Amino acid sequence: MTLIDLTERLGDAPVAALFGLLTGLTFGVAAQRSRFCLRAATISFAHGRLDDKVAVWLLTFSTAVVWVQGASLLGLIAIPEARMMSVTGSWSGAIIGGLLFGVGMVLARGCSGRLLVLAATGNLRSVVSGLVFAVVAQMTLGGALKPLRDTLASLWTTKGGRNLDLLSALHLPDWSGLVIGVVFALLALEISRRNKIGAARLVFGAGVGFAVALGWGLTTALARISFEPMAIESATFTGPSANMLMFFLEENPLLEFDIGLVPGVFIGAFVASILSREFQFQGFENEANMRRALTGAALMGFGGMLAGGCAIGAGVTGGSIFAGTAWVALFAFWIGGMATERILAP
Repeated sequence: MTLIDLTERLGDAPVAALFGLLTGLTFGVAAQRSRFCLRAATISFAHGRLDDKVAVWLLTFSTAVVWVQGASLLGLIAIPEARMMSVTGSWSGAIIGGLLFGVGMVLARGCSGRLLVLAATGNLRSVVSGLVFAVVAQMTLGGALKPLRDTLASLWTTKGGRNLDLLSALHLPDWSGLVIGVVFALLALEISRRNKIGAARLVFGAGVGFAVALGWGLTTALARISFEPMAIESATFTGPSANMLMFFLEENPLLEFDIGLVPGVFIGAFVASILSREFQFQGFENEANMRRALTGAALMGFGGMLAGGCAIGAGVTGGSIFAGTAWVALFAFWIGGMATERILAP
């Protein structure tokens, strides 16, 4: 059955949700088995360690860049038409939101994507924190916090009604993105070698990056054959978490890529934790730990929406297509996370 046959039978929106589910399943399994986590990587880096956590994050990031840029050269991914590239970007939002998100992920002991993966493995702390994250994200998207977000985002924006393509802005050739990804991958493999990371974890770490490329490729293919405008997008968790929340609250919810992505990640991580016998119920250690986690979740909800994406959405998905504001947000995630760790560390 071809993609055209599938869309004619199911419809464009259900197929988009199905593609989100496939992307999420791939991401969930790979993230659970590799223990991919930006928060853990920033903490290690803040203490001057290039350990396994840094290696896995760097491998995930570089794999996403290599796959996405390679697929773009082959015409399989339409980067200029991606949702993130086709709208005005906010430099101020990327900086302020990125810093807030970085602070929040350290306080919450995981970024939004990591909280979803942990929730699927029985971590009740992550379930509660994830709900707070989703509620605040929705408030920032279209609720009480939207005016504040709009004000901060409008302080400094990209020109021309589009985000900035870093490769084009720097007058680099089309293949330069692939070369940059390969260089990062070689660095990740060298750090992995020094830390004696097993092959299985490396494969799953690369699998997280592949999931990002998979999402870009699937939504590009769907957009090209759809009669209705379809967004070209991939894995992110700020907007999808808010959309997933509203999906269960609205009377006539709409199917889309986001609606398949979130449950896909949860199911994938859950199955992986069961098969590896790592599923275990956990909760908050004490009241102070709960206050810290929920505060961090709220900061991530607002910061991620302001920054235009979370540690995955801006940090890996946006970074893989060299969206200008995504790279700025990524640096802000690292700075906010490392500064918070240095302040809180005994």
